[in-house]
Amino acid sequence: MDTTYYSLATKSNFNKALRHFYSVNDVVADMEAKRNLADVMNTFLDEEEVSQDQILPVVGALLRDRYGYSARSINLLSNLNEFESIYTETMKWTAVDIVIVYFTSGGKVLLINPKNPEHWERVREIVQDQLAVIYARFIKQNDKKVEQDAINAIEEMMSGRDVFISPDFIDQTIAPKLPVKKPVTQAAPSKKNVTPKYAVQVSNELFHNGNVEAWKKIIESFTTKYPDLKVYIYHQNELINDINALFKWGKVKHGDSIFFQVSGEDIRGISKLQKYLYEGASHRFEQFLKIGVGKVLNLF
Repeated sequence: MDTTYYSLATKSNFNKALRHFYSVNDVVADMEAKRNLADVMNTFLDEEEVSQDQILPVVGALLRDRYGYSARSINLLSNLNEFESIYTETMKWTAVDIVIVYFTSGGKVLLINPKNPEHWERVREIVQDQLAVIYARFIKQNDKKVEQDAINAIEEMMSGRDVFISPDFIDQTIAPKLPVKKPVTQAAPSKKNVTPKYAVQVSNELFHNGNVEAWKKIIESFTTKYPDLKVYIYHQNELINDINALFKWGKVKHGDSIFFQVSGEDIRGISKLQKYLYEGASHRFEQFLKIGVGKVLNLF
């Protein structure tokens, strides 16, 4: 007997499946309007309209089955943390749609539109030997050769090698443009701009007092450089008013994610802040503590 639908026998599972189908329909509508799946899903994730465990089912149902993207799995031979050359080049590829699915060492799945610098800021670093799957679709017509050439080029760029750029990647009738990031406004009456929540994964065995002190030093350096900006820290969807609480709870362990947001009128320095907070949440936290009493780190 086929048991495919047995999991839907409970109300909670049925409602969960129904919400997923509604979400997929919304994603399809955006993709039909020529939006990149990674752009759409990351917006939905930021707005908590979809959850992490929906990413791979959506990728499978849409990129693979519905739209027939070409795909290849890769494991990089070295770490990658410089992305400007990738997004600067791929922004020109108006005839090809690309989505990268990256699996972090902590088991999290990240979606990347390589043309969108904000997505690379979220990733911060592609780690050696971690799995990434590159999806490509030639927008004009069904042409698997062009798609495979685009995948080859992405893999070469991510490996730091010279790249063959096919003229087929570019549709001269479409002007390349930077993806527009939706501004998210705070509930506070100040109506300042606020970034999405950026995840910082804890790679130390425990987010202990040393990590807490490192984060305090990093944030102090950031707000000293940019006094008009404010940093917010979140854990398990709860705003953390005192970073010391992260250590006192004793719940933040290896592989957990802490999130941060920045608000202000002219937001900048996010990529560096994410990089330093990642270092501060690792076993390399001590580098931020080597400073005299009353002095501020010069990081930004």
